[in-house]
Amino acid sequence: MMSTRITRRFQSLAEEGRGGLVTFCTAGDPDYDVSLALLKGLPAAGADIIELGMPFSDPMADGPAIQQASLRALKGGQNMVKTLDMVRAFRSDDDDTPIVLMGYFNPIYVYGVDAFITDAKAAGVDGLIVVDLPPEEEAELCLPATKAGIDFIFLTAPTTDDARLDKVLEHAHGFVYYVSITGITGTASASASDIEEACKRLKSHTDLPVAVGFGIKTPEQVGSVAAIADAAVVGSALVNVIADNIGDDGKATAGLVDAALGFVSDLANGIKGTVEK
Repeated sequence: MMSTRITRRFQSLAEEGRGGLVTFCTAGDPDYDVSLALLKGLPAAGADIIELGMPFSDPMADGPAIQQASLRALKGGQNMVKTLDMVRAFRSDDDDTPIVLMGYFNPIYVYGVDAFITDAKAAGVDGLIVVDLPPEEEAELCLPATKAGIDFIFLTAPTTDDARLDKVLEHAHGFVYYVSITGITGTASASASDIEEACKRLKSHTDLPVAVGFGIKTPEQVGSVAAIADAAVVGSALVNVIADNIGDDGKATAGLVDAALGFVSDLANGIKGTVEK
C-alpha cells in the first residue's frame, strides 16, 4: 500500500485512538473567494479530511442541498480549472490535510483524463471519489490515477453483497466510503447497530479504513459513528449551513465562513472521548 496523505492521516488517527471527521463542501459555493476561505479554515475547525465537490449540472446521487450548491457554484463561474486552483492555494498553507475531490466523471472527461490526473496530482489532490464510475470502468480513471499516486475511493452500500464487495475493493485505495443508507444524500440516517454490523462486514473484506456517510448531521451522530467506524462524513448538513448564510441576492453574508467553521468545530467536539476500535 502506497503512503499518501490519506493513509498517513488514518494512521495518525489510529495512534490518537479516535475516529476522524471528514467534511464535504462544494468548490466555488457560493463563490470562489468565500469557498477558498472556508476550505482553508476547515483543518483548524477540526476537519481531518476534506472532500471537495466538483460542481456538476446533474448530480443525480445527491439530494437538494448539494444539487443547489453545485448550481450556485456553476452560476458563479466555478469550473475544474478553478477547483484545482483552490486545491493549489490550499496547499500553499497546508501540506498535511488530505483533500479528496468528489463528484461525477463528466467534468473530468471534459477536462481530459490524462490532463486531469497530471494537474490534480500537481495541485495536491490526494484522492478521488467518482460516484458514477463503477469498478468495471476502472481503466478509465481508477488505474491511471492510482498509478500516479492518487488514491481512488469507492462507495459501498447496504445493498453491496459480499461477492460485489470483493470486486469493488479490488483496486480501492485510501479508505472505503460506506453509504449507510440507500437513496440520495441529506436524508435519513442509519442506526448505530446497522453501522456497526456493516463496518464489521467491510473489515472482513479489507484492511482499508472505513468512513461512514449519508444522513450524519449532529455532533452526537458524529461521535457515535466515529466510535464505530474510522471516520464520520458530514456533507449535506454543512452545505445547508452555507446555504442558510447566503442572502436573497445569492451572495454570501459576512458571517458565512464563521458560521460554517463553527458548525464543523461543534461536529469535531462530538468525537472527543471516542476510543480506539
